[in-house]
Amino acid sequence: MRFTKTLLFLSILILSLSSSNVSAQGYKIKTIVIDAGHGGFRSGAAGSFSLEKNVALQVALKLGKKFEEELPNIKIIQTRKTDVDVDWYRRAEIANDAKADLFISIHCNSMPDKRVLTGYKTVKGKKVAQYKYVKNSTTSGTETFVGAYRRINEMDAGLRENEEILQDKDYKKKGTYDPTDPEELIMLSLYRSLYRTKSLSLAKMIQKNYTDVNKRVNRGVKEQGLLILQRAAMPSVLTEIGFISNPREEEYINSAAGQEEIVTAIVDAVKQYKKEIEN
Repeated sequence: MRFTKTLLFLSILILSLSSSNVSAQGYKIKTIVIDAGHGGFRSGAAGSFSLEKNVALQVALKLGKKFEEELPNIKIIQTRKTDVDVDWYRRAEIANDAKADLFISIHCNSMPDKRVLTGYKTVKGKKVAQYKYVKNSTTSGTETFVGAYRRINEMDAGLRENEEILQDKDYKKKGTYDPTDPEELIMLSLYRSLYRTKSLSLAKMIQKNYTDVNKRVNRGVKEQGLLILQRAAMPSVLTEIGFISNPREEEYINSAAGQEEIVTAIVDAVKQYKKEIEN
């Protein structure tokens, strides 16, 4: 049975790779899934006056509206439209079930408090360093992630966007893979072949618009083991629109003007991606 199933996966891989070579002819982007990060009791990062879950939702809804206005032939699906918690695996499942052509996840970045030396205290004749934690409020910029399509169990457990997932005691049952299973390795190879290049292409276009047009600090495009991206069976990106821990950026990502710039940067990137992929 194992051998038969493995052959089946190999057949799917070969057929998928063959079809990808000709997919540009007649291919059209028909469905985009927009994912507002966090939600409900999972608030995400906190700024001085706002929460990541709320900013992400505002931007996601505006992004969807702009897509509908400027690309009316594309179906737009939101993973959430209100302040509700949606399981991480369900977000990717929504995109997979819809056979989406793109998955775009919206998040805000944040830096942890940093420890600074405040002086020394003499304890039993010895100098002992004294520290305090202060807000790290200077880091700024945007970065866009694509999934690292290596073995999914080798995820970057320390990444902030994975932290809430790892708090779920059943997360392994909901979507991680068995790295010893040849079928899973085949599927990872399939993802790498079909989606990595396209995901990187879109991510680079988004970052270019953030930095060249909006004049934001460019923190680059990065490949990381983000579980939500690794579960999405289509080109997918997670974009960090700014640091909510930075007071100036928090003001920007909460402002109408800032959100309009962010949304326009993403929409224009998708238009460019669409033009290149549909030729």
